[in-house]
Amino acid sequence: MSVQPRVIVHLDLDAFFAAVEVLEHPELSGKAVLVGGRPEERGVVASASYPARAFGVHSAMPMARALKLCPEAVVLPPRHHLYRDYSRQVMAILREASPLMEQMSIDEAYLDLTDRVTVWDEGVEIARGLQRRVKEEIGLSASLGVATNKLVAKVASDRDKPGGLTVVRPGEEAAFLAPLPVRVLWGVGPVTAAKLAEMGVHTVGELAQLSEEVLRARFGIHGAEMARRARGIDTRPVVTEHEAKSVSQERTFTRDLRDAEALKQQLWRLSQGVSRRLKRAGLAAQTVAIKLRYADFTTLTRQMTLMTPTDDERVIYRAALVLLSRVWQRGQPVRLLGVAGRRLCPPVGQLSLW
Repeated sequence: MSVQPRVIVHLDLDAFFAAVEVLEHPELSGKAVLVGGRPEERGVVASASYPARAFGVHSAMPMARALKLCPEAVVLPPRHHLYRDYSRQVMAILREASPLMEQMSIDEAYLDLTDRVTVWDEGVEIARGLQRRVKEEIGLSASLGVATNKLVAKVASDRDKPGGLTVVRPGEEAAFLAPLPVRVLWGVGPVTAAKLAEMGVHTVGELAQLSEEVLRARFGIHGAEMARRARGIDTRPVVTEHEAKSVSQERTFTRDLRDAEALKQQLWRLSQGVSRRLKRAGLAAQTVAIKLRYADFTTLTRQMTLMTPTDDERVIYRAALVLLSRVWQRGQPVRLLGVAGRRLCPPVGQLSLW
């Protein structure tokens, strides 16, 4: 008896923050809309409508640069409470289709429809119906990918934006991925892509032609995983709940900071913020990390493992201070500073004396 291939759907809301703002302000329909921080405060673009993207604007771009590319854009501050409300409405629709729903972020999620269908293509019709409901009931555009695993479904959802539905049927995974750049694969970042380019590998198809042994020799266990992904193989399940892996806070400064005392003050505030979030979540951090970005956008990170997991702001601050002394070159202007607690676990209780 043959096992039916999985039916995995990835849904990605198109230009989500900007799309919500256009829904709330219909007069902005068809206009270049940017959601993000103010340019004079070194804000960045959190979301750009598709008319704005036509000018080359994209998320994470400095707002000042975005406005040079698209001077007529309407800039709006983020309203995260509003976006969360819309996100909850979308996720509720998805949960009606299957309890196996994994929300990855405020605007994307996976669904496992395997047990909801008798024929694989029925999953495609369910996905099409979900896309229609999100548009008609909420007013938002979503792009969807339907495939046999999470990797291919996510890549597929990005193929036809906005409002597309891309289907990769069982057995078509490797052929679908083959012409695409290696960066589409989960786990292949800029450094790995550069190393692959040195080997003459630029597309997923070229990567798939290399043996697992060759990739393992070059990249270790990560190489073996890449070999499988290049062939469209991904056995990761849809997980309904995620444990937090880290808690962090960071701040981009209105003006670069080069004074040690000013940096220490910021580090203390960030450490307090991380401590508050850990306590609210009932967690402690085994590792403390900092992120520092210079004025030229060079970004450095350092981390330290503690003897005992902590949620104490003073302990976090002391560790962050040591890390700052290791990474910051005195007098160098700092654009951004961040503190994170990692390797989270339940707090270690105090031992009673009685």
